[in-house]
Amino acid sequence: MILNLTPHPVRLYTAEREDGVDDVDLHLRHVIEPEPTPARLATIELGTQCDGTELVEYGHAQDLPPKRDGVRYVVSLVVALALADRRSDLLVPYREVRNASGTVIGCRSFAQPV
Repeated sequence: MILNLTPHPVRLYTAEREDGVDDVDLHLRHVIEPEPTPARLATIELGTQCDGTELVEYGHAQDLPPKRDGVRYVVSLVVALALADRRSDLLVPYREVRNASGTVIGCRSFAQPV
């Protein structure tokens, strides 16, 4: 089972799906709707530099369920990278699919960051 812990639906397309096409249903394999609460990284504001740049420390993942047998979680890349050395059940969208204006509308597969 794959659960979507991003804030938006994840559209999974076949490998044959070409970029630059506005038909969102063309070669669509599956849509994984988001769970009610997305996983995110906590942020700690450390202050502002003299040039106006804000310093932010990214902390622990929030709202990420514990590992469960047979369950994998689709999360944002930043969440997966922050936990790559501790969690083997996290997936990220991979091989993005873009519409005619270049906006990402889905992916062709999932990847597990290591």
